[in-house]
Amino acid sequence: MTRASLNKQPHEVASMFDDVAERYDLTNDVLSLGQDRVWRKAVAKAVDARPAQKILDLAAGTATSSLPFSRTGAYVVPCDFSLGMLQVGKRKHPWLPLTAGDATRLPFKDDTFDAVTISFGLRNVQDFDAGLREMYRVTKPGGRVVICEFSHPTWAPFRTVYTEYLMRALPPVARAVSSNPEAYVYLAESIRAWPDQPALAERLQKAGWSKVAWRNLTGGVVALHRGFKES
Repeated sequence: MTRASLNKQPHEVASMFDDVAERYDLTNDVLSLGQDRVWRKAVAKAVDARPAQKILDLAAGTATSSLPFSRTGAYVVPCDFSLGMLQVGKRKHPWLPLTAGDATRLPFKDDTFDAVTISFGLRNVQDFDAGLREMYRVTKPGGRVVICEFSHPTWAPFRTVYTEYLMRALPPVARAVSSNPEAYVYLAESIRAWPDQPALAERLQKAGWSKVAWRNLTGGVVALHRGFKES
């Protein structure tokens, strides 16, 4: 079993996701109690992909997250650093241009995409500030970034219950449905260690993004952050 640590060495994290690739979508559905589908719809609405626009979907995994953008007629590039995830995605969605890439060194030219989005993946980037700067680099002037990430529930009593679920309930559930339950212990720990909503907004601004705002989903369990690259 592969167990990544919170120092997020890229080879450890990639190997961990290789291990869980086959049942990743099913496991997410179970662990989120089906909420992941609601969150994906919110991301699609925030990205607002249009026909012929170029969309970069980072940490796309098996490319399930890329499908809503593809359906709009946009040209979407699913990108991930886990080859295992990409192989499963290519089997499921052979028409999509799945691309291997590291979020801190993206294999794309400057000013390429109308929108860049990443769902539940920024937390796993070793230097996520470098990742935010790379997203800015490859976005066209006037383009946008949308980040969907686990965050901090806003209501204190619920926050306590949620933290208990992460550390106590999540691992045994993961053991029942995942091919690598240890990976989900790491995921729970990384969620707890992640910056809250205002702190992430500040990091986006420091990376160059303007008009940064966020919206809480499921009481702040997840937050959507959006920013723009000035024209």
